[in-house]
Parts: sequence; structure tokens; C-alpha cells
Amino acid sequence: MNIANKLTLSRIIMIPVILFFMLPLPFGKDTAFSGFILSAPGRIIALIFFIIAALTDLLDGMFARKQGLVSNFGKLFDPIADKLLVLSVFVAFTALGRISTYVIVVIAAREFLVTGIRQIAVDRGVVIAASWFGKIKTLFQIISLIALMFEPIIVQWIDPAKPFFGYGTPWTYVCDILVAVTVLLTVFSGLDYWLKNKNLLRGSEEA
Repeated sequence: MNIANKLTLSRIIMIPVILFFMLPLPFGKDTAFSGFILSAPGRIIALIFFIIAALTDLLDGMFARKQGLVSNFGKLFDPIADKLLVLSVFVAFTALGRISTYVIVVIAAREFLVTGIRQIAVDRGVVIAASWFGKIKTLFQIISLIALMFEPIIVQWIDPAKPFFGYGTPWTYVCDILVAVTVLLTVFSGLDYWLKNKNLLRGSEEA
């Protein structure tokens, strides 16, 4: 297994570690360990692992291109690892009651759409290049998740008894805006992907 594939595999392995330090245990929620996970120190550990995992996405692609390490394993598992990482952490924030389930539905629907179109393209021998819209969407997803992980850390520096304009803290607004922008970019990138490749869908219907 080459270095690019090892980085991809490490990203998948780090996902349960990140979730472990984000979500309290399903049993003994009032234990000291669950309290630690929900505190700033626990979130810092999860944040460090998430940043490392996000960096492996950048590094594995760089190694694969520069050293000619493109493989079937990488083609299959690299996009899977990316989607699992983002969706898993967003789901964790849904479980914590921080974001709406609608966010997960939108992100998952977009990924199913893109995966379906890519599968049709592969069957027809068509190569679909990654769009700049999709790359910006991914960047905002990562930034939004990092901001959400920072939230309990920053909130400790602000008096929670004095909400900002009657709602949360200034950082709460920042996180909410980032998530909203991420959802919009996810929708628009999905529409862009569909409009640019809808001829493939028409061709499949005629077949």
C-alpha cells in the first residue's frame, strides 16, 4: 500500500476517534469522562484529530498526483473517506443538538446525487473533473466544522449569561452563518453538477 492510500486509510480510522471525543458515551452520560468530552479540552482533542484528518485529504491527493500513485483503491476510498469524515462530524453536531437535521439531509442528498452521476459517467467511459464550486463547498464544510468545534472553547471566554443581541454569543452567529453558507453552497454545487451532466441522465433514460 503506497503513502497516498495509507493517508486515505488513516483518515477513515480517525473518524471514530473524532466522534469518541465529541459525543458522550451512550451509557453513563453523567460520568466524569462524558463531562470531559463535552468540555473544551475534549473538544480540543477532537478538533486536533479533525484537522489532521482534513490535512490527509490534501496530502494524499498531492502524493498521488506528483508521484504517480493513483490506484483503484484511492479512486474508490478517497471520496468515501471525504464524505464519511464530513457527514460523521455533522451528524455528531446534530446528535448534540447544535445543528438541524435538515443540514444532514441536504449534504447527504447532494452526495448521493453526485455519486449516482459519477457512476453513470464511469459506465459510459466519461471522466468528470472536480468543479471549483465543489471545492469551495468542501472548503466551507471543513471551515464550518472547525468553527463549530471551537465554539465551546470560545464560549468559555464569554459570559453565557449575557447573550449577544438576545441570542447566544457572537461566535454562535459566526457558526450559524458559516453553516448556512455551507448549506447554500452544497445546494448550488449539486445543481451545478446536475446541470453540467444532465445529458448523461438523459442518455441513461434512452438506453
